[in-house]
Amino acid sequence: MKLGDSRPCSTMPSGEKPSGDVGPARFREVMGHFATGVTVVTGIDPSGPAGFTCQAFAPLSLDPPLVAVAPAKTSMSWPRIASVGVFCVNVLSEAQEELCRRFAVSGGDKFMGVRWRHTPKGAPLIEGALAWAECALVRVHDAGDHELVIGRVLGLGTGDGGGGGAGAARPLLFYRGRFGLGG
Repeated sequence: MKLGDSRPCSTMPSGEKPSGDVGPARFREVMGHFATGVTVVTGIDPSGPAGFTCQAFAPLSLDPPLVAVAPAKTSMSWPRIASVGVFCVNVLSEAQEELCRRFAVSGGDKFMGVRWRHTPKGAPLIEGALAWAECALVRVHDAGDHELVIGRVLGLGTGDGGGGGAGAARPLLFYRGRFGLGG
């Protein structure tokens, strides 16, 4: 099959059987075999900073520089961030698991005790992030129980991840329902 060929692929990998069960539990179980990095997406509106944990993040385009994030439609933080039109994707280090869990729940002051500074356009940049990308909201697409958000990268950089020097820390990974690859 050539790239761009629209014919269906009729072969299955050796030993695999097709499954008609694509319900939410089975989907989560199977897709959990894809390890993802973990980010916290942040923004600031007139009432203060807002943010949420997001493992659905991907670099999308080099020219122009675009990224994609996918907040849940139930997110209370995303509408606040979207209303401003600028957000920061903070790539977390493995030392930031507690911070990840804090930003994964709704309500409360998620920023209490969290050290951060403003990006050039004003979004919160979390201290200790391995990397960050400040983005302007370009487009939002409906994506089932999530929204697919496209952001144009305005600025970016790397940090030490709290590891005491560039490259010293490792990324926070999520795999098979757990943090790290030991799952």
